[in-house]
Amino acid sequence: MNRRMRDVIVVGGGVVGAACALALADAGLDVTLVEGREPAHWQAAQPDLRVYAFAPDNAQLLQALGVWPAVLSARACAYRRMRVWDAAGGEELCFDADRLGREQLGWIVENDLLVDRLWAALPAAGVQLCCPARVEALEQDEDGVRLRLDDGRRLEARLAVAADGAESTLRQLAGLQVTREDYGQRGVVAYIDTEHDNEATAWQRFLTTGPLAVLPAGTRRSSIVWTLPDAEAERVLALDDVAFGQELTRAFGARLGAMTLASRRAAFPLRRQLATAYVAGRVVALGDAAHVVHPLAGQGVNLGLRDVAALRERVLQAQQRRQDWSSPDRLQRWARERRSDNTVSAYGFDAINKVFSNDEMHLTLARGRALGCVGKWPPLVSAFWKRAAGLG
Repeated sequence: MNRRMRDVIVVGGGVVGAACALALADAGLDVTLVEGREPAHWQAAQPDLRVYAFAPDNAQLLQALGVWPAVLSARACAYRRMRVWDAAGGEELCFDADRLGREQLGWIVENDLLVDRLWAALPAAGVQLCCPARVEALEQDEDGVRLRLDDGRRLEARLAVAADGAESTLRQLAGLQVTREDYGQRGVVAYIDTEHDNEATAWQRFLTTGPLAVLPAGTRRSSIVWTLPDAEAERVLALDDVAFGQELTRAFGARLGAMTLASRRAAFPLRRQLATAYVAGRVVALGDAAHVVHPLAGQGVNLGLRDVAALRERVLQAQQRRQDWSSPDRLQRWARERRSDNTVSAYGFDAINKVFSNDEMHLTLARGRALGCVGKWPPLVSAFWKRAAGLG
């Protein structure tokens, strides 16, 4: 039994959940983090296949929390350009750090590294850990929440945060519903070596089967996210290493020369999933518990961390004004802001995927030309990048 009233219980210790616990503790709240299993320590010799195109605004958040220097000192590959083009033809769209007045557009960072560095910062921030433990039951009223864990402990808090992923138990216990569309696609991920230097560039080629992203992880090493229909993903996963590299090289138009496999391969199903509301009483949902989007723009974890940054900002504003940081009105304002932004992003990625992932003649003729037109108008290029970077 542990019936002390806390300020916040965060359920889920992935990147977004751990960042949320750290951010709210940094804002002066009494925070407990509940997680089903302790994450494995990051090892430089075993790079994680799950990587993110980490945006500048979220680097600023982790900098404010004292975590970003530890990430940079371990391994984070800055990219200075992003090139996007359609295999069917037309001009490419290019984002360039020099033209945008930036040192870099962002960083490619491994999931396991982020989790490891966030967890390392939790004890000093005063976050209490309940791990391993899972939520089994929820009760709540207007004053707070009561959680029963599978190890018998009972926790109370003014607010509970569901950050326990797409299949969130806490979200379901709170009665928050989701809408879902399965894309019938999988994201095939791996590390590859390329014949030519990747030029510190994040590359994305649109194919009728789905986008292929090649993200820098070194001078000639890259991480791929290859979106394919389910059956096609199964087929390429079954290829031997040499045949896989040859097929990948063809799919990328040999832009970086020959590609060879440098790691194991894996695949994950793709879908759009959106919570119909982010708040139910004293429970809020964020990150993948609230929104799952297509990975073509690399924005999944960035959107989740923006949920965290916005919640932290609401708390700090309330404290400065000597107001209740957990009031229903304040939580609903946060939810409206974040749900609007995340929904626009999710359906935008959905539309891009559907427009480019098909061979319909009229769309094929128009889409490459559209990319070229955007690329010729610098203010529009800048506006697109600022939104993706969280700076617009």
